[in-house]
Amino acid sequence: MKMNLDKKIATRQSYGEKLVELGGKNTDIIVLDADLSSATKTAMFAKEYPDRFINVGIAEQNMMGIAVGLSTFGKIPFVSTFAVFAAGRAYDQIRNSIAYPNSNVKICATHAGVTVGEDGATHQMLEDLSLMRTLPNMKVMCTSDDTQTKWAIEEISKIKGPVYLRLCRLATPIIYDEQQKFEFGKGIQIGDGTDATIVATGVTVSEALKAQEILKGRGIQVRVVDIHTIKPIDEDIIIKCAKETKKIITVEDHSIIGGLGSAVCEVLSERYPVKVKRLGIKDSFGKSGKAQELLNYFKIDADSIVECVEHE
Repeated sequence: MKMNLDKKIATRQSYGEKLVELGGKNTDIIVLDADLSSATKTAMFAKEYPDRFINVGIAEQNMMGIAVGLSTFGKIPFVSTFAVFAAGRAYDQIRNSIAYPNSNVKICATHAGVTVGEDGATHQMLEDLSLMRTLPNMKVMCTSDDTQTKWAIEEISKIKGPVYLRLCRLATPIIYDEQQKFEFGKGIQIGDGTDATIVATGVTVSEALKAQEILKGRGIQVRVVDIHTIKPIDEDIIIKCAKETKKIITVEDHSIIGGLGSAVCEVLSERYPVKVKRLGIKDSFGKSGKAQELLNYFKIDADSIVECVEHE
C-alpha cells in the first residue's frame, strides 16, 4: 500500500462531499449545524438541499435535542460542529437524550486534536474519544483518509442508534484506493513486519505509515494497524499482533488517557498482557501552533514513532 502524498484531503471535506451524495439517495437524511457550516463543510449539503438543512445557531445543546426529535419521526439526523463543542458543551444532552434512549443520531465532530493548529488549547479537543466511548449504546469512529471517511459516512447512515465520528481539520494523504474493503469494527493491518506493531487512528495513521517506510530503510520491519472503529474495538487484531510482534505502540492525536491507547491496553491486560507504549497527549492541554509542528512537539509524528520503535 502506498500513500498518495501528492493529494491531501481533510476528512471534514470528505464528510461534506459524501453528505451531498447521500442526500441525493436518501431523503430521510437531515443535516444540522451550529453556525459553523463553512468549516464543518455541511454548507455543501445546505446548498444542495436547503429544505433538509437546519442551522441552529450557536446552540449546540439545543441542536442535539432537535436531532433526537427528528429521529423519532424516522429521519436520520447528522449533527455537526467542532469536537470541543459537540463532545464537550453538549455532553449532557448526548448522554441523556441520545445515548440513553439509543436515539438514531449521527454526531460528526470536526476540528479534533492538536492538528486544529493555531486555534489553540481551548479548541483542541483531546478528550472526546474518551467521553464518547464510555457511553452505553454509543459507537465511536475516527477515520484516517478521504476514502475511509466516505465509506464511514455511508456506513453510519445504515447503523441504527447513535454514532460519534471524529473528523479533522488538517488535510492528510490518501491512504486507500476505492477498491479497499472496510468493515465496521474491524481494524486494517498494513504490512506484516514482526519487529513492532504501530496501532494508530485518524490523522496519525499516515504518520505511522511514514514511520514504517523510514524504519524499513533501516532494516526494521513493522506493521501498522489502522483502528477506524474505536468502539467496538477489534480485539482479535490487537491480540493477533501482540502475539506476532515484539512491541506494541499506540499513537493518537488525543489524550493517552481514555483514548485509543487506553482501549488497546484494556484489551491486552485482560486477554494477552504485554507491554504497550502509548504515544499521545500526556495529560496536558494543547498549544497554539502549526499542525505539523504540534505533531512533532507532542511526539506523535513519524520521527517520534521511529524513535519510539528503535529505543523503547
